[in-house]
Amino acid sequence: MATHITNAFVVVADDCPAPRGVAPARKGGKSTVAVLEYELLSAHPYRHTLEDLIFEVHLARSKISDEERQARGDEIRAALFQKPHACMRASPLTKSYGWGAHYDQDGRLAIYPRESPEYARLSKAKSLDVSKAMRNKRA
Repeated sequence: MATHITNAFVVVADDCPAPRGVAPARKGGKSTVAVLEYELLSAHPYRHTLEDLIFEVHLARSKISDEERQARGDEIRAALFQKPHACMRASPLTKSYGWGAHYDQDGRLAIYPRESPEYARLSKAKSLDVSKAMRNKRA
């Protein structure tokens, strides 16, 4: 199972190359993890928990059909979470694309571009556990 994180904000990595929030691009016509996370979180803020997000990205990248999801969704999810998964501190959105990730009181996620007033407010909120995304390169 993924860790259930609440009331937290992940600021962009110190070495994030994006000066502002940038929408990730497909590579070779394929959706990357960054593209899938961005699409899910930007279209539906505060809908997905970290575990939901990891599961949805896995389904899309594995090209699991809606029919198979209906028939075996619980089994697929259980198998996926047999191993630990990283939190949003390791997401390409927070490491490379200039997005902060907010976990609300229920652990549901939304992303904010680093240049936005909401990002600035959340990054200084005393009520949140604020942490930095992981660096892209070792210091």
